[in-house]
Amino acid sequence: MPRKTVVIFGALNILWMVFAASQAFKIEIFPESKILAQIGDSISLTCSTTGCDSPSFSWRTQIDSPLNGKVINEGTKSTLTLEPVGFAHEHSYLCTATCGHDKQERGIQVDLYSFPEDPEISFSGLLEVGKPVTVTCLVRDVYPFDRLEMHLLKGDHLMKNQEFVEDMDVKALETKSLEVTFTPTNEDIGKTLVCGAKLHIDEIDFKLKEKETTKTLQVYISPRNTVISVNPSKRLQEGGSVTMTCSSEGLPAPQILWSKKLDNGNLQLLSENATLTLIAMRMEDSGIYVCEGVNLAGRDRTQVELIVQEKLFSVELSPGPQIATQIGDSVTLTCHVMGCESPSISWRTQIDSPLSGKVRTEGTKSTLTLSPVSFENEHSYLCVVTCGRKKVEKEIKVDLYSFPSDPKIEMSGLLVEGNPVNVSCKVPDVYPFDRLEIELLKGESIMKKKNFLEDVDNKSLETKNLEMTFIPTTEDTGKVLVCQAKLHIDEMEFEPKQRQSTQTLYVNIAPRDTTISVSPSSILEEGSSVNMTCSSDGLPAPKILWRRQLNNGELQFLSENTTLTLISTKIEDSGIYVCEGINQAGKSRKEVELTIQVAPKDIQLRAIPSESVKEGDTVIISCTCGNVPQTWIILKKKAETGDTVLKSTGGEYTIHKAQLEDAGVYECESKNQVGLQLRSLTLDVKGRENNKDYFSPELLVLYCASSLIIPAIGMIIYFARRANMKGSYSLVEAQKSKV
Repeated sequence: MPRKTVVIFGALNILWMVFAASQAFKIEIFPESKILAQIGDSISLTCSTTGCDSPSFSWRTQIDSPLNGKVINEGTKSTLTLEPVGFAHEHSYLCTATCGHDKQERGIQVDLYSFPEDPEISFSGLLEVGKPVTVTCLVRDVYPFDRLEMHLLKGDHLMKNQEFVEDMDVKALETKSLEVTFTPTNEDIGKTLVCGAKLHIDEIDFKLKEKETTKTLQVYISPRNTVISVNPSKRLQEGGSVTMTCSSEGLPAPQILWSKKLDNGNLQLLSENATLTLIAMRMEDSGIYVCEGVNLAGRDRTQVELIVQEKLFSVELSPGPQIATQIGDSVTLTCHVMGCESPSISWRTQIDSPLSGKVRTEGTKSTLTLSPVSFENEHSYLCVVTCGRKKVEKEIKVDLYSFPSDPKIEMSGLLVEGNPVNVSCKVPDVYPFDRLEIELLKGESIMKKKNFLEDVDNKSLETKNLEMTFIPTTEDTGKVLVCQAKLHIDEMEFEPKQRQSTQTLYVNIAPRDTTISVSPSSILEEGSSVNMTCSSDGLPAPKILWRRQLNNGELQFLSENTTLTLISTKIEDSGIYVCEGINQAGKSRKEVELTIQVAPKDIQLRAIPSESVKEGDTVIISCTCGNVPQTWIILKKKAETGDTVLKSTGGEYTIHKAQLEDAGVYECESKNQVGLQLRSLTLDVKGRENNKDYFSPELLVLYCASSLIIPAIGMIIYFARRANMKGSYSLVEAQKSKV
């Protein structure tokens, strides 16, 4: 091997040894501290190390009992597998890892439970209404059973709950049970029996520690109320036919057996159908026919005697044995006789109350007309037919109802977003109202439902009402409010049994977010035009109303347009303009102040008392600007060295005890946002005469001449300099401020 390679390899070994020495020897175990295992399962405990290339591992229980498991060591990892897990494995296990002289241990607790199967439900016998039965709920192979809780429910009713908190002497799988004795009733039919078991061990997953078994109750009812209906009659004519239908109550539904009783008392089986039909009957077919209902719980029988006579006449009633008619309508009952040429026909009620109807008889047909139908007509009516010495009666039952019109939907007020509103659904003139049901729906969602189950003391037409309060939202707009009324009388064949009314919801939103935009600006020059546009959100779209606020606070109507336009504005158009967004849900108001300005004009600049004063006098420099509001007035004294801004009050500057240096040009600058205007004046301050008695006229003339010549020379020099600087001479420019 080349020397260079050996050097590099040696350096790498040294680096690796330094790196390995820097890694601390650590041991970890998984799971970290505790594991809960079901008896019969397989679990693995893993011990791993870091910081050591070739550790040695050993496993033991904390009480040095046998491991009863399989250990596999692979490099830095050791695995202890316990399979299948049993009571011998419920210990604390220690994993010991040794690396050189370093030794470390980690422990893990293995706890056991057993809860392998769902509960079992069993009964002591057949579930028969009225007979006590014991139900047993059983849970097999439970450990630890002192954590077990069991309950038994029938439907939503808790029948029994039990916790098995007795001490466990030894570790063993136990089978625990819960027993309840009850007497089945009709209400138990179809109910669900639930046996639930829970093992109160927090470490177990919810799905593992709670189990239940459900069984639908198969309740048996011994046959009873076995009845026979015979059509057309128990007394028959020769050659006629009869249909006998037998029904029997019970669970499961009883099997029907038809037999005929013989002269010796024995029964001759005829049919196993519910209906027995005999045709072309003869006199010897007379006798006692027995119907028997049979199921697993028992049997029940009844009998009927048929008498076959010589051929008789027959009577038919239409529209049938039962008719439903609406109060106020008209109904006609027809009795038709066949097999008798000259029958005697009469009508009566079953309780012999007045007929309250019109009878019309022609030959073998008679009609009873009830018009209009009222409460006094709700009876069973009999058509009595006599032919020779024989008499036949036929019955028809008249039932009444009233359901004449659709429901009426009423609101307590306007639908406004966020404001509660009462809605009512009225169903007028209902009978019988104890069968009435009213539903109020918004879209497809039921808001409220009501059944009117109160007792009906007397027969009367009632108006029933369903009321509720709800708060409309904008999402309700366009939805349909449905009031649905149902009259639950299934035995009556009439239409409609259901009526409904609908109303589309329109939710109003009071005006809000009212804004005003002014173009070009709310501050304008007199003579300009301005557009003020108002917008307001709401539903329905708010109506816009423009008004102006007068000095007395009242509002003057201007326009109902969205945009208010003022053309060639005047200063008197200044003021507060009010926009209101109005709809039936409310109003919203916004104001804007409009300011009309004019350029300064009619400026007057005066010296009070005069533009020529004596030294020591008081003089006021006063500047006024017509009748233009919001005008700034600036007074200045001009000089070659620069203008001096005077501290004026209300456009007036007062000079107390005027001095010769106060003489000069004074300028007034009046301006606002529209423009400005300048005015100037010259103040002359004369010196004070100390001793005028010694002045001669010549000296006075000389003094006056000199007083005029010197300022004239100064003015000439000043204006000449100005002309030289600007190239021209302007008195106005000469008087303007340099600042």
